[in-house]
Amino acid sequence: MKKDIHPTYYSNAKVTCACGNVFTIGSTKENIEVEICSACHPFYTGAEKILDSAGRVGKFKSRQAKGVETKSKKTAIKKTA
Repeated sequence: MKKDIHPTYYSNAKVTCACGNVFTIGSTKENIEVEICSACHPFYTGAEKILDSAGRVGKFKSRQAKGVETKSKKTAIKKTA
């Protein structure tokens, strides 16, 4: 590597997650703060988290349930006719 053109490399950079998990990696920054890591990410943990800020998930589920209801009513009407 050429001298004086690359940033300083820290082989033991400390990464701190919002969940409290701390681990070390190699980086050009000495301390890194992240909001989500493999210890708390739903893909790695298998736990489902739904962030519902405006009730949108609830609205979607109610629309979906209503659609299933109308579909079953249409099927029942066709069978009786």
